[in-house]
Amino acid sequence: MIISFDLDDTLIAKNKFGLEKRNLFQKLFGLECVREGTIDLFKELRAQKHKIYIYTTSYRTTFRIWLMFYSYGVSVNCIINQQKHLKKIKKLDFNCSKFPPMFKIDIHIDDSQGVKMEGEKYGFKTIIISETDKNWTQTILRSI
Repeated sequence: MIISFDLDDTLIAKNKFGLEKRNLFQKLFGLECVREGTIDLFKELRAQKHKIYIYTTSYRTTFRIWLMFYSYGVSVNCIINQQKHLKKIKKLDFNCSKFPPMFKIDIHIDDSQGVKMEGEKYGFKTIIISETDKNWTQTILRSI
């Protein structure tokens, strides 16, 4: 199964939830820290043979996103940023902040109720995670 994750306020945020520890490499290159539990979750999903995508509406470069996860010792299969999303959705001639089926994504994980509503409207599966959910990784694993 292909599972995609949003970044902002889902895997990355300041002062909203605990973060993974920052190493020297991350400090030197000014890389963002990911939500506590992300690394173990990604490793578990990999062990279950799932593919992991990042699907964000941010304008971060794909290299910077790749480097951030690489610095934690995990890889992602594909990175879709705002530029890639806009280029591809333009061909479909409709407007949607995220449209996972366009990238063959089976389920998208996000914090936004708006993305949930788009999923209901356009027929794609979402798991919405709250910033206050202390067991967010288990919520995802149970839902999958």
